[in-house]
Amino acid sequence: MLHGKSEEILQSPEVGFLRKNIQLIFTSPPFPLNRKKAYGNLLGEEYKRWLANFGAIFLEFLRPDGSIVIEVGNSWNTGRPTMSTLALEALLEFKSQNNLHLCQEFVCFNPARLPSPAQWVNVERIRVTDSFTRVWWLSPSERPKANNRGVLRQYSASMERLLERGSYNSGSRPSEHHIGDDSFLRNNGGSIPSNVLIFANTAANDRYQRYCKEYELHPHPARMPVGLADFFVRFLTDEGDVVLDPFAGSNTTGYAAETLRRYWVGLEPDEAYIQGSKGRFSSFREKIQK
Repeated sequence: MLHGKSEEILQSPEVGFLRKNIQLIFTSPPFPLNRKKAYGNLLGEEYKRWLANFGAIFLEFLRPDGSIVIEVGNSWNTGRPTMSTLALEALLEFKSQNNLHLCQEFVCFNPARLPSPAQWVNVERIRVTDSFTRVWWLSPSERPKANNRGVLRQYSASMERLLERGSYNSGSRPSEHHIGDDSFLRNNGGSIPSNVLIFANTAANDRYQRYCKEYELHPHPARMPVGLADFFVRFLTDEGDVVLDPFAGSNTTGYAAETLRRYWVGLEPDEAYIQGSKGRFSSFREKIQK
């Protein structure tokens, strides 16, 4: 991990060797909330300008067939039970200002998310729990490197039975799709996932948090699920590729990349978060040394 603000580090000679060598920029920048958080989010229109201005910097480092994946959460208008469109506006500004293609939009659903916003959900009971974030996959290319074979899911029990049986109900469907006689009889090693990703993110006593507690370090308050970073690293990179997270926080991205044998670079301005992130790697290195 490199210590400092990403906009300063990425324009320094120190990282010049990375230019046009990054296959994936995967990050979850501070969300565009309407009140300040400890991890330093910006507010309102300032957030849109700040995020959009990173595009030109990112493109200096990205390979021609590389990808930028950004997770951005929702925000609510201050004191009102209405949602802000700032997150969408910021993503659209980032895309258009930097001539990027939106390859696909994903939703990251957290089924264990606590009811929020509390005033509207718990107290007045006029809204339901806000439990997802948007994840945008962007690229300067319409056909960036990607392979969904890297993220196949285990077949369902019914699909396993179908493959074993070697037959199913083919023919036309009400949707006007026509299913061929052998369209689903090939075993491809798993099913193709959808763009709705489900990660509960409920780990309360994992290695990272135990490490922070042991060394009296404050854990990052907005950690992303490891599975989210793992999914996109598998999907959009190969072993030996380089992954960059310019807003690394607790360095979930770096941990996912290292476990999958990719090179990684993380940038973080808070020294305490960098120190805490070391707890992620001790368990991994202990495992591979056994």
